[in-house]
Amino acid sequence: MSPADRFAALPELLSGDSDLCRRGRWLSVDCRVDVGAEPFFLSIHDGALTALDRGPRLMRSTAFTIRATDEAWTRHWAAMPEPGWHDLFALTKRGAASLEGDLRPLLQNLQYFKDLLALPRQSAKGA
Repeated sequence: MSPADRFAALPELLSGDSDLCRRGRWLSVDCRVDVGAEPFFLSIHDGALTALDRGPRLMRSTAFTIRATDEAWTRHWAAMPEPGWHDLFALTKRGAASLEGDLRPLLQNLQYFKDLLALPRQSAKGA
């Protein structure tokens, strides 16, 4: 399964995590996450992922973008990630990821986004 396919399962993973939805209840934002060359547009409303659109969209407005290589996401989503691959900021420090745009919503809800973007690790635990 490709990293983009693993990420596409995010709506089901989030719907099964009521605690994470509760912690994000004050968050409403549109953002973009690039898994390798594949863009995903996330619409989050009151902590729930209301839309996940895969693929390019012309003129789509987002608050911020998180970009990382396929390797970075694959290693980040390991059941027990190695040091340097375990965290969004560790990925940016090593140059495997970047954060762009208005980072205020990301930083104000940092633990929510870290946990949201770590949800695909669950498929590694089951493998």
